Amino acid sequence: MVNPVVIRPAVGDDADGVTAVRRAVYEYKVMSPAATRHLITVSAPEERFLALVAESGGEVVAMGTAALNIWTSEPGQSNVSIYVHPDHRKQGIGNALAERLHQHLEEVGAVRTRAFVHPDGLEFARNRGYDGTRQLHFSGLDPRVLPDQPPTPDGIELVAMDQLDPRQAYAADSIASLDEPGDSPLDAIAYDDWLEEIWNSPALDKSLSIAAVAGDEVACFTAVETDRERAWSGMTGTIPAYRGRGLAKLVKSVALRRCAEAGITAAYTSNDDENGPMLAINNWLGYRRVLTELGLLRPLTS
Repeated sequence: MVNPVVIRPAVGDDADGVTAVRRAVYEYKVMSPAATRHLITVSAPEERFLALVAESGGEVVAMGTAALNIWTSEPGQSNVSIYVHPDHRKQGIGNALAERLHQHLEEVGAVRTRAFVHPDGLEFARNRGYDGTRQLHFSGLDPRVLPDQPPTPDGIELVAMDQLDPRQAYAADSIASLDEPGDSPLDAIAYDDWLEEIWNSPALDKSLSIAAVAGDEVACFTAVETDRERAWSGMTGTIPAYRGRGLAKLVKSVALRRCAEAGITAAYTSNDDENGPMLAINNWLGYRRVLTELGLLRPLTS
């Protein structure tokens, strides 16, 4: 007998189950149970964040989230994410989650939503009104095997991000994010929201994340997230005045070495297809392509 599927709001105690499903779907995406709990329980009210799980036989088998994008000046932008455990697909779970999430976004005033999908999920998404705009390449490496570390330029000090004041990190992140490829500009990042969702998140391992500092200013940084033996290289950014000096290559090289010293055996990252400079850096470091996801957009009718 097939267990009935129940879709309900996610709660913090779903973190272990959601993390297990996420790992089964996305081996190359790193999120610890603590980071998953933070994702479910911490968001700005203006995001109108909704997290749903699908449960079968008392076990979490899928998750879906939807939220307004409040980090862009473009009104009505939003994001959707849905993933279903491979053993529970073709049962209507993804469709049920999509319907509830899209309805929620329309009710809170979204006019367009974005999702990234596996190539094998493209037909599912297109059947629900999504169309492609970009590609996101995911790559991995063994941080114990790296090219020689580049020299540190004069006037630059390398520090772990746990040595920074959060205002320093925020200034660099918000400036570097202005050039981040995407369908909407990241040009409205409020400090308090960034502090709660990024800096205070247990996802961010500040002891492994590295910043290149010039005086009191963060010139370049790379953020590292960890889950046991795996690491995720999230945002890496250089503010414009310090570009062209090899700082991104340097901070990523140092951070990956620290990951190896901490027992990390697999490190992953992602790059938008338009971000040629970072793709070149990651190729030099030894990252090799794991999978390419498709960035899709769908208009909403609110």
